[in-house]
Amino acid sequence: MLHGLQRHPFGVEAFFQRSLVLTYAVPRAVLAPLIGPGLELDAYDDDGFLAIALVETKHLRPRGLPTWLGRDFFLSGYRIFTRFVRPGKQTLRGLRILRSDTDRASMVRLGNLFTHYSYRRASVEVTGDDERLEVRIRTPQQEADLHVVADLASRPAPLPEGTPFRTMDDALSFAGPLPYTFSYDTRAGKMVVIKGLRQAWDPQPVRVDVKVATYLDRAPFADAGVRLANAFYVHDVPYAWKPGTLEELG
Repeated sequence: MLHGLQRHPFGVEAFFQRSLVLTYAVPRAVLAPLIGPGLELDAYDDDGFLAIALVETKHLRPRGLPTWLGRDFFLSGYRIFTRFVRPGKQTLRGLRILRSDTDRASMVRLGNLFTHYSYRRASVEVTGDDERLEVRIRTPQQEADLHVVADLASRPAPLPEGTPFRTMDDALSFAGPLPYTFSYDTRAGKMVVIKGLRQAWDPQPVRVDVKVATYLDRAPFADAGVRLANAFYVHDVPYAWKPGTLEELG
């Protein structure tokens, strides 16, 4: 019964008050073993991409319920850019989620009840204003600690030094979030596909100073030549997800 519930069984809606996404270029050979059955890396030249999404979320609730029943929380999510190739159908671009951290115990319980997104509890501090955003995340075993400062006044900022992207348009195609999220259902042997619906999506490139990112200091990312590829900021975005659907693998 629990296994069936984790297929994202109902639509959800929320409001993204602020979202900062850091996307890292990672060699294909490092990311490929992490995506699981049925998916391919969404790559650019010789690199795949791991995104760290930092989101201040308001009023998360089953779709159709009033906002006062929603939950407010902070989320950090680690996702790989992937493609789901479906024979005879359109290939879907989306994200494979590796782990999720939140500052609310209730979101850990509910998130792990209704999804495969691997929610964990973390301590989170967010400060800033219209010109600066600082986020500190502390995890119990320091496995996904993060400290980043974003210069919002720099918008639009140039791409970071060392990025593999040749143009800003190329970087925007990996700004996230993508239209779909994928998770493999081991019992059904099928892919759970969740479609996101967003409004007023205008990601703006920003300059960031990533002071701590312990997730990248561990295997398989340590000594793999991981580098920051882009950083984008959005605010005040209504967002929704459709119920998950099961699809056959290619």
